[in-house]
Amino acid sequence: MVVNIDFTVEAIKQAVAEAEHMAGVEVAGVYAGVAGGHIRGLNSRGVVGVSGRDREVSDQDVERVVEAARAINLPQDREIIHVLPQTFVVDDQDGVREPVGMSGVRLEVECHIVTGAITSVQNVVRSVNRAGLAVDDIVLESIASAEAVLSADEQELGVLLVEIGGGTTNVALFREGAVWHTAVLPLGGDHITNDIAVGLRTPVAEAEELKKRYGCALTARVPAQETVDVPSVGGRKPRELSRQVLSEIIQPRVEEIFRLVAKDLTKAGFEDAATSGVVVTGGTSILEGMPEVAEAVFSLPVRRGMPDDVGGLSDIVRSPIHSTAVGLALYGSRHAPRAINGTTETGVLKRAAAWLGGMF
Repeated sequence: MVVNIDFTVEAIKQAVAEAEHMAGVEVAGVYAGVAGGHIRGLNSRGVVGVSGRDREVSDQDVERVVEAARAINLPQDREIIHVLPQTFVVDDQDGVREPVGMSGVRLEVECHIVTGAITSVQNVVRSVNRAGLAVDDIVLESIASAEAVLSADEQELGVLLVEIGGGTTNVALFREGAVWHTAVLPLGGDHITNDIAVGLRTPVAEAEELKKRYGCALTARVPAQETVDVPSVGGRKPRELSRQVLSEIIQPRVEEIFRLVAKDLTKAGFEDAATSGVVVTGGTSILEGMPEVAEAVFSLPVRRGMPDDVGGLSDIVRSPIHSTAVGLALYGSRHAPRAINGTTETGVLKRAAAWLGGMF
């Protein structure tokens, strides 16, 4: 979430300048990821009558039924970010993925709807706009990460994605190739860092470095004889402590994060839906022992999710740290405006507007 507009604008400008320099292209629009405690997900159903005289489901019928599903009561301070169809029902035939062309008189759809606080989303958009860029779309970060780290087989069979970032943990449950549950929990890697800072009485920046270099989420994996130098505050001398002490601070917080995810899943009624297992990703998932702790909590197979099938700087971006960024790029490439003669529809409109503007 944006807490400082000016700082965010400068960060965006710097990131885009580096990207433009490396790629050799100009960036005009972006796909922006959103997360935070303001995100809510719910499932909704829409029903319409098939409109054609021959009772054949058309694209317009699909659009109408999805619109019916999104007609939910929302507080004035919230807006819809995603409407994600899960499955269709044509008359009494359920489990339909592509209803267009089927015959029937009644069309139903089950959708997962993601909503967010208008002000939080607007702050992201405003920051991007002030950096001189247009926002092509807003994407929930867990859905973006899924584009990069989940296989089609996992999404079909049922998989739980747990993306542990700095301030939040983003959760998404996929089954039958669709999103069935999303949640954002207000715990992440920054909370682990703060625990280390308080527990070892060391500055936050040093605690972050200790977590990255020596952190382990499973104390049993740390040899008893290993030690680390812990910087002190107030100019005091560094102290030498057992690395197991560091792990004993980290493990309870990691267990708490996974237990909260499991509790959230049970509350939503999907405790047995992740048939193929759990995928953990995000920067904090790099911690040694993270998959093992998750397996103990969920009693399911767990793997660490990294972006696959990417070219170019694949050796750099093939890390859980970059799951959301790579996922946003993939999402953008798959949902980009249709190309016309080598350029995009939006590009055509922009050039036409510039040309017309130059005439007056």
